[in-house]
Amino acid sequence: MTNSKTKNLLGQLGTWIILATVLGAVAGLLMGQKAHLLAPVGDLFMQLIKMVVIPMVFFSLVGGAASLGNSKSAGKIGLATLGYYLLTTVISVIIGLILAELFQPGAGIHVDSFRSMFSNEYADKGGMPGFWETIIGMIPANPFQALVDGNILQIIFFALFLGFAIAAFPAEKKEFMLNIFNSLTEAFIGIMTAIMYIAPIGVFALMADATGTFGYEILEKIMLLLVIYIVALLLQTYGIIGLSVHFLSKTSFVDFFRKMYKVQLFAFSTASSMATLPLNMETVEEELKVSKETTSFALPLGATVNMNGNAIYYAMAACFFAQMFGIHLTMAQYITIIVTATLGAVGQAGVPGPTLLVVAVLMSVNIPIVALPILFGVDRIFDMLRTSVNVTGDAACAVIVDQLREENCTTANNSISV
Repeated sequence: MTNSKTKNLLGQLGTWIILATVLGAVAGLLMGQKAHLLAPVGDLFMQLIKMVVIPMVFFSLVGGAASLGNSKSAGKIGLATLGYYLLTTVISVIIGLILAELFQPGAGIHVDSFRSMFSNEYADKGGMPGFWETIIGMIPANPFQALVDGNILQIIFFALFLGFAIAAFPAEKKEFMLNIFNSLTEAFIGIMTAIMYIAPIGVFALMADATGTFGYEILEKIMLLLVIYIVALLLQTYGIIGLSVHFLSKTSFVDFFRKMYKVQLFAFSTASSMATLPLNMETVEEELKVSKETTSFALPLGATVNMNGNAIYYAMAACFFAQMFGIHLTMAQYITIIVTATLGAVGQAGVPGPTLLVVAVLMSVNIPIVALPILFGVDRIFDMLRTSVNVTGDAACAVIVDQLREENCTTANNSISV
């Protein structure tokens, strides 16, 4: 899948991204608002990545589903992947609720001092789609239109169906189709590799713009929430996700994070799971030695439905505003937050913007949403942090599920030999 040039790039990229992140943050602090002049450079970099992501997700998912669909363990692997994503998301919401209630970041805030920022602009935008609306919305009436529009959920649905259909082909025809989709995936990975050569420049511009635009003064009002949020992310990343890798796979805790750090940094700087997907796939397959079949299936799916960091954010935002307005949440409301935040995180790709999902969570338990703009100024910082956690969870799932795939293959081979 990669040549020595790509491997050398992967080895050096982490160092350059760290340097670019630090220098970008310093430049942003020194330049202040003027750092926004660098925004077009960062936007250009992100646009190049977006050019590659949609076709790469489609081709890699088709190839992954076709390869997995050929094995008797395909159903187990699919269920294990979705089960892992769902379970870790629920756990992340619970962690967010516990820490938010333990440290009470929203308590003691004088609401009057923020009243000028209150807005009812989002009052009619927080409805969660019903069950059947969600299911029907995942099925593309026109798959080509879904590709043009970049509707990730619909693209994934169609890609999986097409992949499993190819898996049912006779061996010769299936091999022919697999070669086509795998070759197309490699072509887009080649394009992505070329784009990665300018990644440090793009990261520098993005960090400078973010730091220069938002600075740190606005964090004074919600610094405690940010600190607690970081603690929750650390617990989820190095506790739940890290330990699950250590105990459910052959990959050690230290080895996993040693090889994932550049992916986490890239996710932090771009604040986009999709933008990070090509680098994540490359790292998981080449450095963590996960099979191409599992990587092509689990990671594109995870970049869409696995949002642990977002789920924590929704839960903490709900507690933060409840405490601000002196609302004491009941157990029924906590359960509602867990369900709504989990579904919202899983379905984020189908909703334009994370803000509307926060609205949905708040409205589900009757918490006023008028103070929501307080978080807007620092949402980019929260987004950068949570994206790093999201991509780590995607990689962890691939490592664990691949272990399951290997065990099933070994069992099948032993049965055949007997």
